[in-house]
Amino acid sequence: MATIDEIDILKKLGNIPFEAHVLKNMMPRLGSPEKKILQLEKTGYIIRIKHGVYVVSPRISGKPLVKELIANHIYGPSYVSLHYALRYYGLIPEMVTITTSVTTRHTREFETPEGIYTYRQVNTKYFPIGITMEQADGVSYLIATPEKALCDMIMREKYIQGQSLAALAVFLEEDMRIDIDDLKGMNCDIIRQCREAGHKQQILTNLIKLIER
Repeated sequence: MATIDEIDILKKLGNIPFEAHVLKNMMPRLGSPEKKILQLEKTGYIIRIKHGVYVVSPRISGKPLVKELIANHIYGPSYVSLHYALRYYGLIPEMVTITTSVTTRHTREFETPEGIYTYRQVNTKYFPIGITMEQADGVSYLIATPEKALCDMIMREKYIQGQSLAALAVFLEEDMRIDIDDLKGMNCDIIRQCREAGHKQQILTNLIKLIER
């Protein structure tokens, strides 16, 4: 069990993921902080989302967990993108159960008590384009803009048949089930930046043509 003082400390952490040393610093009088962390985890007061990284249980903090923020903390630098972001913006109809992100580090996957988190590697020049900060439940997190999420998806996709405008339209409408009309009004400057910093220049050129026609 946690003491009243310990619960107050956990409540101060709220729903922001933290590393073990943060809790140790907030509880300096503990003789064995490692034991206390293990005890808090076993009793469900905190949730381990990765080795050395935790988040306070919502029943203690009184705040819901924010998957996007957890994704930012599990493996970074990273931002939420790909299928998860496309669904977030309502561009694809299917529910997405895996929280997908992009990183400059190696491609990785993490299974946690709060779900599966995947990370796709991109180059450092391409990475910072089209990232925005959103807010939910009192916290902020990094997520791709709709344009960047779409470019990220195209960048990782190996099976677009050919580089024609028609092939891209088929991929978007039939494979991704994206309504091309929903892309109207997108900021093509972001796509142009992605085209210059990444690869698949012809396909991204065709994407701009589809949006602007």
